Formats: sequence, structure tokens, C-alpha cells
Amino acid sequence: MADETKSWSEDVKKLGDAIVKLTLMQAKELGDYLKEHYGIEPAAGAAVMMAGPAAAAAEAAPEKTMFDVILKSAGDKKIQVIKEVRALTALGLKEAKDLVDGAPKPVKKGVSKDEAEAAKKQLESAGATVELA
Repeated sequence: MADETKSWSEDVKKLGDAIVKLTLMQAKELGDYLKEHYGIEPAAGAAVMMAGPAAAAAEAAPEKTMFDVILKSAGDKKIQVIKEVRALTALGLKEAKDLVDGAPKPVKKGVSKDEAEAAKKQLESAGATVELA
């Protein structure tokens, strides 16, 4: 529980108030700026949290930029799928086999849309069933 006697400096109050008033587009732009110039990447839901409930209701959510590649099943060509999992990850043979045997499981987490689609295509060409989340 937050300490109710906590006091904040004027600079922090002004910055916090300014962030809360951002629209979704401005929050996305701020996130992109921080990532490009300072290497700071905000958490996935940060843009919606920063924008506040009023702005979230007024604007559509930004397009999803990070995806998880989830192996749903290996299909008939399990050995080929294991090979592709090893090619996409840094897993050894046993770890890749365990991942394929334990499907549904994520193969890659938090990757770009292009990388996720390429991985999905690679796994599907080996006979696997794949989902992007």
C-alpha cells in the first residue's frame, strides 16, 4: 500500500501530470523516442496506462508491435520441426525436442511482426501448426 505522507518534487509532479495527459499517439511517439535515443523500451501496456482512461476511450489502441510465436503442434514431421526450432533458437537438441513434445509452447517471445511471421512460415513449412500471439 502506498505511503500517504509521501511528497513529490514539483518537477516530478509536472512530468507525471504531463504524461497522464498524453493521447495514445503521443504516448506511442514518446515510447519510440525513448527507445531510439536512450535505448529505453517501455513495457507492453505502458502506452495505454500513460494515456489514461479518457484518452483510451477516445482513440483506438495502437497496432501491436511485439509478438510471441507459439508452436501448437509438431504435425507428422516432428524431426523437421525440431530442426527448425533449433535453427530459430539457441536450444540444444534435447531442449528443442522437449519444447516440441510439450506443445503448445512459445518458441520465440516478444519479437517483431516480421520476425514472428518469418518464424511461423519456417515452422509451418516443416509441418508444424503455429500461432502468433
